Amino acid sequence: MRKIGFILLAIVAIVVGLLVGTLNSSPVQLDLLWIQLELPLGLTILLGFSLGVVTGLIMIYFARVLPLRLQLRQVRSTLIKQNSPGKQDAPGLSLTDD
Repeated sequence: MRKIGFILLAIVAIVVGLLVGTLNSSPVQLDLLWIQLELPLGLTILLGFSLGVVTGLIMIYFARVLPLRLQLRQVRSTLIKQNSPGKQDAPGLSLTDD
């Protein structure tokens, strides 16, 4: 089911990209401090959107995912220290890394 959803999402993204690219084909000047580029407006829009998505995902990773992974590692090490060699793990609990 996930594979079908991913394929449908990819098809929709390709169609939207093609529509934006063909409907906005006029050239625009993109001035990036030392570099000046002349690109189609559709490509500029898609590049800006993609850069925003990537920047947002990186910010989410550093703000939420990384601290939670560090907290999980700390809790796992504390749990391992509390478990003495004579005791057995509780059923259903696993201390393997994800």
